[in-house]
Amino acid sequence: MIIHKLADKLNSVHSLTTEEYRFLIDNRTKEDEEYIKDLAVSARKKIYGNSVFVRGLIEISNICKNDCFYCGIRKSNKNCDRYRLSPEQIMLCAEEGYSLGFRTFVLQGGEDPFFSDEVLIKIIGEIKSSFPDCAVTLSMGERSRDSYERLYNAGADRYLLRHETANEEHYNMLHPPEMSYKNRMNCLKELRSTGYQVGAGFMVGSPFQTNAELAEDLKFIELFKPDMCGIGPFIPHKDTPFANKKAGTLEDTCFLLSVIRLIYPNILLPSTTALGTIHPRGRELGILSGANVVMPNLSPVNVRKKYELYDNKICTGEESAECRGCLEARMKSVGYEIVTDRGDIKK
Repeated sequence: MIIHKLADKLNSVHSLTTEEYRFLIDNRTKEDEEYIKDLAVSARKKIYGNSVFVRGLIEISNICKNDCFYCGIRKSNKNCDRYRLSPEQIMLCAEEGYSLGFRTFVLQGGEDPFFSDEVLIKIIGEIKSSFPDCAVTLSMGERSRDSYERLYNAGADRYLLRHETANEEHYNMLHPPEMSYKNRMNCLKELRSTGYQVGAGFMVGSPFQTNAELAEDLKFIELFKPDMCGIGPFIPHKDTPFANKKAGTLEDTCFLLSVIRLIYPNILLPSTTALGTIHPRGRELGILSGANVVMPNLSPVNVRKKYELYDNKICTGEESAECRGCLEARMKSVGYEIVTDRGDIKK
């Protein structure tokens, strides 16, 4: 019953100590997971009902200057078939997405120097002028404060930058020396102060991760209060130093989705493609654990397999309309409905 009491406390005051988060993770049973899941679903339904927000994901480049040890598009991967979408191709993806009912476009890519402020400002401007009722989300990595401000002033609404882990020592185990935990955290603060709706997030079951570090992640989410939190299971990629590491689990990811919903009931919480990759009904189970966002792929079919952050990524061969229709059917199968909406956070 201690777990239930902690869950009730979290549901009431939306805060636990780091030690209490650790206790939740360490000592939960299947019954406890169901109890917390029910609380989480109830909390999200009070705010968002049965609505699931849909984001159109456009993977604009798999060229990256970074060498993160877990990532399939790391610069050292010589087997990666590199590509970069032109601004014209990106607009075609947005046009198709708009016709399918998408009202948020997520431009995601490696840290590709081609996508300078000038290039992105032009793309953002074209999307906003063509589709003024849409939101533009960027997921383009670490940039300067000046860059973040310029892109925000050009019309970008949201920015996704996973913190990956809230523990500096663990961060250093996942990234090369030239990458800095302090810089990653500073970027998130700069994004928040610039005015973006900000997304953070972490991998579940990443190499060397302990429950103590997961507890730190939960405390970070509580204190930082991101508008969005993207979590998904770590899945190894065959051409990285972590090729033989164990993947994260569906059970841990769904449990943490529920806990995050209780920490911040208003949060926008995706049920990720990675969840769908490790389990045939992973995305549905994520929604049933408290998530309320799905992100189908609008990228051209001929590049989808090339944007491979991890092995066996799903939905690489479907046309955008198929992908949208498939997800809509999946959500209906568990009692939820995809809505045509920008899907802003409700505060």
